[in-house]
Amino acid sequence: MIRILGNLVGLIVAVAVIGFFAAPYVGFFGVRAAADAGDQAGLEKLIDYAAVRRSLGQQLDGRAEATAPAPGFLEDPIGAVVRGLERPGPDRQAQVDAYLTPVALAGLTRGEGRFAAQRSSSPAPAEAPEGGPWPTPRHWGVDRARMTVEDEGGSQTTFTFERRGIYEWKLVHVGLPAGATTAPAPVPRAGDDMGRKRVAG
Repeated sequence: MIRILGNLVGLIVAVAVIGFFAAPYVGFFGVRAAADAGDQAGLEKLIDYAAVRRSLGQQLDGRAEATAPAPGFLEDPIGAVVRGLERPGPDRQAQVDAYLTPVALAGLTRGEGRFAAQRSSSPAPAEAPEGGPWPTPRHWGVDRARMTVEDEGGSQTTFTFERRGIYEWKLVHVGLPAGATTAPAPVPRAGDDMGRKRVAG
């Protein structure tokens, strides 16, 4: 009986440890799934929008250091407070928000980088892409995890998740590729197939 209880406790501990370190991956695929489904409520639970907006705004302003997440509060308390007070201007805010629609977030998780925002401004309702690559781990710590997704040209989009609870992780930073990024495949508009059939006929 003691041996069985020992094995059971060992199994529970192993599952807990695996779950703890796998949680950022679960968060990444949770963002992708919620974005694909257009589930805004689900995205709100998985993304710290204020932090991600700041990271994107700084990058769109051309600040190279913003491609990597800034030090946390314990490492740089003054800098963290200053960054928390930063707000992009109205024009920049619109550009930032274009990356945060569900369809753009779906593109970001598939390595579309700076082209993902184009999905938000499509004249026809854009459809979320399907499938997509697995993220590659770059840093795995107790409180932060970072992973990247590459496009066909090798450009990387970086996602940083921060632990907010024992198993709760939130996306706090998106690092856009510095170079050119492969443009997403064009999204067919409703009626395109019908139009092609009429022409072919």
